[in-house]
Amino acid sequence: MENKRIYLSSPTMHGEEQAFIQEAFDTNWVAPLGKNVDEFEREIAEYVGVNHAAALSAGTAALHLAVKLAGVRPGDIVFCPDLTFSATVNPVSYENGKQVFIDSERDTWNMDPEALRAAFRKYPECRCVIVVNLYGTPAKLDEIRAICDEHGAVLIEDAAESLSATYKGVQTGTFGQYNAISFNGNKIITTSGGGMLLSDDEMAVKKARFWATQSRDPAPHYQHSELGYNYRMSNIVAGIGRGQLLHLGEHKALKKAIYERYKAAFSGLPITMNPYPDCSDPNFWLSCMTVDPACPVKPYDIIDRLAEANVEARPIWKPMHLQPIFEHCDFISVADTPVSNDIFARGLCLPSDIKMTEEEQNRVIDIVKSFFE
Repeated sequence: MENKRIYLSSPTMHGEEQAFIQEAFDTNWVAPLGKNVDEFEREIAEYVGVNHAAALSAGTAALHLAVKLAGVRPGDIVFCPDLTFSATVNPVSYENGKQVFIDSERDTWNMDPEALRAAFRKYPECRCVIVVNLYGTPAKLDEIRAICDEHGAVLIEDAAESLSATYKGVQTGTFGQYNAISFNGNKIITTSGGGMLLSDDEMAVKKARFWATQSRDPAPHYQHSELGYNYRMSNIVAGIGRGQLLHLGEHKALKKAIYERYKAAFSGLPITMNPYPDCSDPNFWLSCMTVDPACPVKPYDIIDRLAEANVEARPIWKPMHLQPIFEHCDFISVADTPVSNDIFARGLCLPSDIKMTEEEQNRVIDIVKSFFE
C-alpha cells in the first residue's frame, strides 16, 4: 500500500510478552510488584552488567530518584546536556536545583568534555553531572567520568535511548554512579511505559525503592517519615518488558541495518548521518541526518514533504538553553558557534521503525534524495 503510514519508531511485539502477562493474570499479580517485576529487574541488571536495579513507572522517575540519590538540594548547580529531551533535565527542577547546560561536540552530538571542563572552572562547587547518550550513541563516557571524579561530582548516566549500546566494549547504563533507562513506547524495547534505575550501590537502590513506594516506613500502621512517590512498575508492564528483552539483540540489528541503508543511499549527497566513533557500538535507536551548511534545503522542507507522503519524521531535539522554561539558565560552550544550535538547525530524525520494510525505507530515501537532484 503506497500510503501506508511509516512511523518514526513504534512498538514491535512478538508474542512472548503475552505469556508473561498471562502468568500475572493467572496468579492474580496484576497490581504493582510481583514475580515479573523481580525477574525483570534481575534480567536487566544482568544484561547491562550492574549489581542492582529498580523497576519504575518511567525513565523520568529513574532520573528523578537518581538526582535525589546524588544529594541535589535547592539551589545546587547540576551540569546537564544541552541537546536532549527535557525529561533528562526536568528532575533537577523537581529538587529545586539549577541546571547549567553544556554544549555538544561533533563526534557524538553528546556532552562536550572540554565544555564540561570549562563549566567546572566557572562553577567549581558543582557536585552532580547528568550525561545523555543521544539517539542511542554513547557519549565520551570515560572522559566525562574522569572529569567528574577529578571534581568530586556524582555522574548520572541517562541511558534512556541507548539500551544495548556499548562504549569501548562496556554497556551503557553502567558509567554513572546512578543510571537510568527507559522502556517508553518508542524505545528499542518497550513495556508500553516504564523505566529502571541501575546502580552497583545496593543501599542506594533500596532507598530508591523505598521512595518509589510512597516512603512507607517499616511499621504495622501507615507511617511516613520522608516524602514518597508512586513510582513502582506494575507486574503486568514488567511482563511485557521480559518478553521484549528476549528480542533486544534482534531489534538492535534491525536498527543498525536501517541506519546503514540510509548511509549508503545518501553517499555523495550533502547529507551527514548522526556520527559515532569507532570505539562505540550504538544501538541506532533513531537514524538522524544533517544537511550540509552550504545547502539551501532545510530540515522542515524534508519533514513536511515526508508528512505529505504519510511518513513520520521529527526535528532534532531543541536545545535546552533555547527552551522558554530554561531561558534563565547558563549555557557553556567552547565552540565559536554552539554545536547544539547548529545540529538542531540542520538536522532531522528519519523513520527508524524496525517493522519498516526495505521497500518502505526506499520510499523515504527517494523523497529525501529528490531535494538534491
